[in-house]
Amino acid sequence: MRTRMGTRMRTNTVLNLCSVRRGGQPKRKDWSAGPSVETRVVLGGRRIEAKASASEVAAKIEEEEFSEVGQICAVLGTQWGDEGKGKLVDAMAQTFDVVARAQGGANAGHTIYSPDGTKHALHLMPCGILNPRAKCIIGNGCVIHLPTVLGEIGKLKEKGVSADGRLFISDRAHVLLDLHKEVDGLREQELADKKIGTTKRGIGPCYSSKAIRNGIRVHDLLSFDVFEKKLRGLVAENEKRFGADFEYDVDEELSKYEGYIAEIKPYISDSVEILYNEQKSKSRILIEGANATMLDIDFGTYPFVTSSNTTIGGVCNGLGMAPNAISHVVGVAKAYTTRVGAGPYPTEIHDEVGDQIRKLGGEYGTTTGRPRRCGWLDIVALRYACMVNGFSFMNITKLDVLSELKEIKIAVEYKMPDGTSMKFFPADLDLLEEAEVVYETVPGWMSDISGIREYEALPANAKLYIERIEDLLDIPVRWIGVGPGRDALITK
Repeated sequence: MRTRMGTRMRTNTVLNLCSVRRGGQPKRKDWSAGPSVETRVVLGGRRIEAKASASEVAAKIEEEEFSEVGQICAVLGTQWGDEGKGKLVDAMAQTFDVVARAQGGANAGHTIYSPDGTKHALHLMPCGILNPRAKCIIGNGCVIHLPTVLGEIGKLKEKGVSADGRLFISDRAHVLLDLHKEVDGLREQELADKKIGTTKRGIGPCYSSKAIRNGIRVHDLLSFDVFEKKLRGLVAENEKRFGADFEYDVDEELSKYEGYIAEIKPYISDSVEILYNEQKSKSRILIEGANATMLDIDFGTYPFVTSSNTTIGGVCNGLGMAPNAISHVVGVAKAYTTRVGAGPYPTEIHDEVGDQIRKLGGEYGTTTGRPRRCGWLDIVALRYACMVNGFSFMNITKLDVLSELKEIKIAVEYKMPDGTSMKFFPADLDLLEEAEVVYETVPGWMSDISGIREYEALPANAKLYIERIEDLLDIPVRWIGVGPGRDALITK
C-alpha cells in the first residue's frame, strides 16, 4: 500500500490459527475470545511476541490498522452529508480513547451497529459511545437539544450501553429549544418557493441566536433564574418578530426544563480543559464530523447549507483545539452522491437508475426519513473538498450499492456554455446551473461484493473504479465500505 508521498508501507503478519488477509490485517469476523494462542506479529517493522487471547490479539491488530492516522484524527464528510461517516468512526473508535463532536446538532444522523448486529440511530451522541472505554465529548460548537440527547442516553441504556461517566457536554455549547424549531418552520414558510429545505430541527435559528449574542449556553442551565430570564427574553423577541403566528407556551417549557436540567447536570463539563489534558496525556482523540463540506456555511452551496462550519476549521473552533494538534484528516465519500433538501446538484440522476440506487442504498434520511436525491460521483466537488480540508486518506463507502449497474459514470469536469472548463467549484450557483457536466463512463462489475473483506478479492472493475478515484484525487483510498456492518470495511 502506498502513502500519499509514494513510499511503501511494509506490513507483514504471521498469526497462528488465524485467517489473515494481505497487508497483515486479520478478518475481524474470525476473531473471538478464546484460549490463549502463541502469536508472532510483525507490524511496521516492529515485532510483537505475546501469549494472549485471540480477542486481545485482534484488538492489537485493529489498533495497528488505524495507527497511521496518528494521535488526533478528524473524520469529515466530503459531499452533502449522509456519506456513512458513522461506520468508519465506529470502527476507528474502538482503538481511540476519546471521540468528540465539534459542530452541528440533531439534524445530523448516524446509523451504526453493535458487534451483535443491534442497530443504533444516533443524532447528537458521538459514535464512540459503543466503545465502553472511550470518553465521548459534545463540543462547544454543537447545539444541544436536551430532550433529544437525553432520549438517546435512555435508548442506549435500554440496549445495554451506558453513557454515565463517559459523556461530557461542553458548558460552552448552545442550547437548542423547541422555540428554535418553531422559528425554523416559520422561516421556511416565509421563503415560500425559495425554501432551503431544512430539517426543521431548529439548527439555523439556534446558531442565529448564538451569532447575535442572545443565545442560551449550557452553563446557563446551572442557574435556573438565569435560564428563565434568557428564555423569556427570546420568546418576547420572537413574538415581536412573528406576531400571532408564533405560538409558544413558555411556562410549559420552563416546567419541562426543570426535569431536563436535573438529568443533564452530571454530563455538563469544561470540554476544552478535558481535551487539553487528554492531549497532554497522549490519549488518542478521534473527531467525528457532522454534515459535510458541501453543506459548510462558508464553502458549501450557500444558501442551501447548514448553519455551522463542517470543514476542518470548524473542528478547531468547535472543540477549542489548535490546528497543529491534528495529525491527520480523513475524508469520507460515497461511491456515488446524495443530498437531502433543495439546492444545486450537478450530477443528480433523474431516471430509473437514480431510483435503483436509492432503493439499493436505502437512501432515506436517518433524521427525517426523507428520500435522498441520488447522483453520480462528482470529482469536481470532491476535489474541492479535498483542497479545503487537506485530507490524508479517503474512505469510499457503499461501493456495494453500485454492484448491479452495467455502467457507472464519474463526473470529471464542468464546462461552461462557451466551452471553457471550470477548474474549481464555484461560489456563484447561477454559474453552476449553467455548467455542463462531463462524465467518464466505466464498466460495472455486476456481482455481489458485500461479503468481501480483502481488496484483492474485489472484482477487477471494482478495483479499477477505486483506483481511478485515487488517480483523479491524488489521495489514497485507504478504506472501502461494502455493507452496513462494522466488519464490512476493506482496508486497502
